Amino acid sequence: MRGFRWRVGLVMGGAVALLGGLFVGAATGAAAAAGCRVAYAVQSQWSGGFTANVTVTNLGDPINGWRLGWTFPSGQTVTQAWSATVTASGSQVTAVNVGYNAAIATNASVSFGFNGAWTGSNAAPTSFTLNGTACTGNVPSPTPTTSPPSTPPPAGNAMAAVAAMQPGWNLGNSLDATGADETSWGNPRVTEALLEGIKAQGFKSIRIPVTWGQHQGAAPNYAIEAAYLNRVKEVVDWALADGFYVMINVHHDSWQWMAAMPGDRATVLARYNAIWTQVAGAFRGSSAKLVFESVNEPQFTGSSGDAQNATLLGELNTSFRTIVRNSGGGNATRLLVLPTLHTSADQARLDELAATFTAMNDPSLIATVHYYGYWPFSVNIAGGTHFDATAQKDMTDTFDRVYNTFVARGIPVIIGEYGLLGFDRHTGTIEQGEKLKFFELFGYQARTKRVTTMLWDNGQHFGRTSLQWSDPELTAQIKSSWTTRSGTASTDQVFNAKASAITSKTITLNPNGATFSALRQGSTDLVRGTDYTLAGDQLTLTAAALTRLTGSRAYGVNAVLSARFSTGVPWRLNIITYDVPVLQNATGTTSSFAIGTAFRGDQLATMEANYADGSNAGPQNWTPYKEFDRTFAPDYTAGTIKLTSDFFAEVNDNARVTLKFHFWSGAVLTYYVTRSGSNVTGSLT
Repeated sequence: MRGFRWRVGLVMGGAVALLGGLFVGAATGAAAAAGCRVAYAVQSQWSGGFTANVTVTNLGDPINGWRLGWTFPSGQTVTQAWSATVTASGSQVTAVNVGYNAAIATNASVSFGFNGAWTGSNAAPTSFTLNGTACTGNVPSPTPTTSPPSTPPPAGNAMAAVAAMQPGWNLGNSLDATGADETSWGNPRVTEALLEGIKAQGFKSIRIPVTWGQHQGAAPNYAIEAAYLNRVKEVVDWALADGFYVMINVHHDSWQWMAAMPGDRATVLARYNAIWTQVAGAFRGSSAKLVFESVNEPQFTGSSGDAQNATLLGELNTSFRTIVRNSGGGNATRLLVLPTLHTSADQARLDELAATFTAMNDPSLIATVHYYGYWPFSVNIAGGTHFDATAQKDMTDTFDRVYNTFVARGIPVIIGEYGLLGFDRHTGTIEQGEKLKFFELFGYQARTKRVTTMLWDNGQHFGRTSLQWSDPELTAQIKSSWTTRSGTASTDQVFNAKASAITSKTITLNPNGATFSALRQGSTDLVRGTDYTLAGDQLTLTAAALTRLTGSRAYGVNAVLSARFSTGVPWRLNIITYDVPVLQNATGTTSSFAIGTAFRGDQLATMEANYADGSNAGPQNWTPYKEFDRTFAPDYTAGTIKLTSDFFAEVNDNARVTLKFHFWSGAVLTYYVTRSGSNVTGSLT
């Protein structure tokens, strides 16, 4: 429970194969010592076209202005580019910086991307030149240009402080709970042991969301309960004593009562100002590592539109800053975090906040947005089952906008919450491999765009009493992404139909700049040439190896392999035996309807729903593909697929609905349901 989320986007169906390669060499700029690394990765490819990303890392002296050249070995052409100006003469290609990314400091990187066309083959280029000098492979020791920041960084050095806050974690669903107590949303009371456990995991900062309204008295003083303010201070002091940077805010108040500001401006502003007057006073003597965030996910009900929203948020942010700065003590220079409307990273919202920063002219300000991914993928709706090219571009575009609007201008950015919206129900809404690819790319983007991130955790990730991660594989991917890239693949599932003879299977590797090193089962390396072959990025498991690995061919996962790369965490491959699932006729009610299902080793990916005339049935009828968990949910233990009351609430009475269940093996099963009042019948024909 985090309040409301605003996510929009268009859907692009289908998974896209991922390719990649790494090329290391040296390059020189006009006044730069030799030394650079170039990572050229084909992020998606289709018949006749592809999308590529190029990252240039400067290992020598700083460069101001760059020109990267290469030759396409297969006659490819560039059709569209971003973050660089790309021109070509035959197969010779030149990419030149744009204004905001001309400078590359020592050990810093810049990235650009392009769409291209190909015929016959799409071999990656194998050599590059930077500013006219061929890459030779030299990697000299870089010349330091600045001293490392102290801890904490000097007062006023907001960029260095925010860099020191990476990575961060959210203490969600505790002090932000809207009930009478921090345990009202099911989490136990916060303990010192919990904070120490998070510290041991490598986190450098903690965002502590706080909801104040239910602990606030009446007008005109709007006094905060002393016991509650003391409890917040106790938790904050524990975290500061552990060495964390700490961020506290005004959290669910944003939608509980602050949203009414368009119709009751004076009351909302008075109440909001009272909170920050009291909080600023209570913490004026706290460490400089304590950071204030004005409000979480600001939103307004009944406003006249974007212009009024921007005005109201600007008024709140300005009032917040004035109150804190005038409260004395450490608050005169304390780092303050200001959000966009809805903490959205849409360009219009970023521009509004940028205007506020310009007006304030305060060097100790930080911008914040949230990121929960491309919405169809994030909740598994509209066929968004894969972290495909559309979902990837949503992420890279977001980081590009944030970087260009703020970071490139010297204004630090914190993504105060990140994750996937499907996690609001449980972490299985998104298929595991697709989920891991999301977090791998997210970490890489955060590093290259110099953005600090704070994982949203409402207790479902790090156990509040067990002090253990619920999904160690996911956590390992997140942690690895803080420092390096990991190789992934087009899938983490290799299906073998029990009803058919076993044949070889091929998957596409995406090394993400790393080098494939081994395919392993447990501690045993499989034999290249016998158990598998590797041709470019195509990894093929032989029929003989799959026959050995599947054994007696029991339904489900028969073996687990790991593809190892030169950097990052391994990529898991489940070897699965399955047969096409079997559905049963069923009867029930709109509040309790389940289809008996023999899954037979397979797993459900998504569900379509249509009426007889072809129109879309059920909620969100702009798409036939319904939202996973919200409208349908598999129960593999019980052997059922449940259709929820939310689904039937928007199904026409006495209308036959055709359902198509899509499974991860590729199997698609058709089923029919008819609602008659509160009664439901389901059948195979």
